[in-house]
Amino acid sequence: MMLKHKWVLFVLMVAVCLLGEGKVDGAVSGKPNVIVIFIDDMGYGDLGVYGHKKHRTPELDRMAKEGMKFDDFYVASSVCSPSRAALMTGCYPKRIDMDMCDLNSCVLRPNARKGLNPSEYTMAEMFKDVGYKTKCVGKWHLGDHPDFMPTKQGFDEFYGIPYSNDMHQKKMPLPLLRGEEVIEAPVKQGTITRRYTEEAVKFIKGAKGQPFFLYLPHAMVHVPLYAGKNFRGKSANGKYGDAVEEIDWSTGVILKTLREQGIADHTLVIFTSDNGAKKQYGGSNGVLRGEKGQADEGGQRVPCLMWWPGKIPAGGVNKEACGAIDLLPTLAKLVGGELVKGREIDGKDIWGLMSGKAGVKSPHEAMFYYQMNQLQCVRSGKWKLHLPLRDKRRNWGKGTGPVGASLYDMEKDMGERVDVASGNPAVVKRLMGYARKMRGELGGIGVDGPGFRKAGWVDKASPRLMKK
Repeated sequence: MMLKHKWVLFVLMVAVCLLGEGKVDGAVSGKPNVIVIFIDDMGYGDLGVYGHKKHRTPELDRMAKEGMKFDDFYVASSVCSPSRAALMTGCYPKRIDMDMCDLNSCVLRPNARKGLNPSEYTMAEMFKDVGYKTKCVGKWHLGDHPDFMPTKQGFDEFYGIPYSNDMHQKKMPLPLLRGEEVIEAPVKQGTITRRYTEEAVKFIKGAKGQPFFLYLPHAMVHVPLYAGKNFRGKSANGKYGDAVEEIDWSTGVILKTLREQGIADHTLVIFTSDNGAKKQYGGSNGVLRGEKGQADEGGQRVPCLMWWPGKIPAGGVNKEACGAIDLLPTLAKLVGGELVKGREIDGKDIWGLMSGKAGVKSPHEAMFYYQMNQLQCVRSGKWKLHLPLRDKRRNWGKGTGPVGASLYDMEKDMGERVDVASGNPAVVKRLMGYARKMRGELGGIGVDGPGFRKAGWVDKASPRLMKK
């Protein structure tokens, strides 16, 4: 009997060891797979779970039901390139000199001399340093010079468009790349969401035995709007709704693939947008004031869903302020990554919020809204202060001219309808203090502070992204 018991114990020990060396993705290291789905120009009110009534988003609504909906989630800029730079680095765009392009406008253009500095430590590099397989499928828009491409910023593979889908030029047709090679120009945009989805699924299925990080920044729903033949003309919200419904389908395919591969419980999926919607094309920012290109809530508060069965509570709703800059430090902590010592970032660990831990508050004493190189708003707790501005404020930095300070209570008035500055002078003073401190750290219009770091730069860029 004693020998029999010893034999049973031996078999159990062997079984435990074999389970520890299982073939399911990420099981060897115990590190979760991570997928970040980043939509272009999707507004706060564009999903059914955020109140949309016209186009349909059943897969994303299910994702919210099975995961967590974030009601107070922000990006660091209301336009493309700065927002994406902040996501990748955990920094406000002004800190890393990605608040403006080389032409002193909002976003990078084709053949730009500027790009995300390769010396910055990106989300992809963090994952790669702890043994992850990494891939970017979709829109990059952080520089199209070889020094600035995804494969130089921590991604093993890249399949996508190097900038926005409207940046087609007569001498430079909009290119689709694999790695740094142009494989199609101009891009056939009517099939791009489907092809991105297929590429993502192929990567997920091929990553067995190694944890993976998939960054999926879709081309849609940026204009010009396209949808595949199965979605074209099918929504009740025109071309915009068609494109949203195909994005919804794509997300459903990704989640279904995770379930079929048996790795759903070992994969964190984050779905959000790079900035608010431009409303004239059919997008919705819900009750929020403003839109893409503005520091009003409609420009920088975006939809965000997080899904990780068994780790993120199903049906959860987070109402604490946090944002895309927080993802890098949070994910680094989750997977055992280390950020660069002595290199300041602005993001905070928000795992306590994501995991639904009771009583956890926003880790930010203050959050800041930039439009180009101008600090425009400060958020602290329930208060949001629009600052008196030196330069014109609305619509991509152009518009009404200098504007005085105004204060809003985000708990009672997330639509920024009622200015309560006159009744709360102490709050205005406190938030002004945060603004002075941040301007002293990062600088402002025409001034760089001690916390500022230069972007990447090439003296002469060449129009190399041409189909051979």
